Amino acid sequence: MKEYQTIFLNLALDAKALEFGSFTLKSGRTSPYFFNAAKMLNGDLYKLAKCYQEAIDDSNISFDCIYGPAYKGIFLGSIVAMIFNQEGKNYPLSFNRKEIKDHGEGGNIIGSDPIGDVMIIDDVLSAGTAARESIELIKNTGANPKSFIVGLDRQEKGSGELSASNELAKDFGINVISIVNLDTLISFSENNPDHKKYLAELRDYRENWGA
Repeated sequence: MKEYQTIFLNLALDAKALEFGSFTLKSGRTSPYFFNAAKMLNGDLYKLAKCYQEAIDDSNISFDCIYGPAYKGIFLGSIVAMIFNQEGKNYPLSFNRKEIKDHGEGGNIIGSDPIGDVMIIDDVLSAGTAARESIELIKNTGANPKSFIVGLDRQEKGSGELSASNELAKDFGINVISIVNLDTLISFSENNPDHKKYLAELRDYRENWGA
């Protein structure tokens, strides 16, 4: 594991953004773990942003602007854009409203419309439904959704036997990257005495729903 991956998992655990137990997901699946990035708002946002930035740098993907889907992507995109700005890299930032505004400036994009190659920043990738919505919205502005980064890729099947990340790559030609994924979480738990007790459930879930 890379240092920023360990830092990310420890930040998530300290904030209780990453929890173990029995959780019913939106998909109806019962999961032995759950990730809610909103709880990380109470933690070290600088370290969190650095984790994203280092994962992006590791990917060697170039981009022209940042897009953060509502709601988690709004704060994640904002703190990551700020980190890059501190290093002299100014990437325009935009995000969406859940409901289209019909007065004032109107529309459902806050900030300038995405331009050129777009980096989408979000918290988690499960079935890929939310990611597809963001990709289509960006394409409708005339920009190119080139890359998509999440804190956690659950490595679950999408609509078929492929993983959601592989489906997105296949259907849209988009680069999907993550700070950590379920395999990373399993590896982390194998080497952490406090979390070894969850290993069997994590492995079973990977076997049943992973791709």
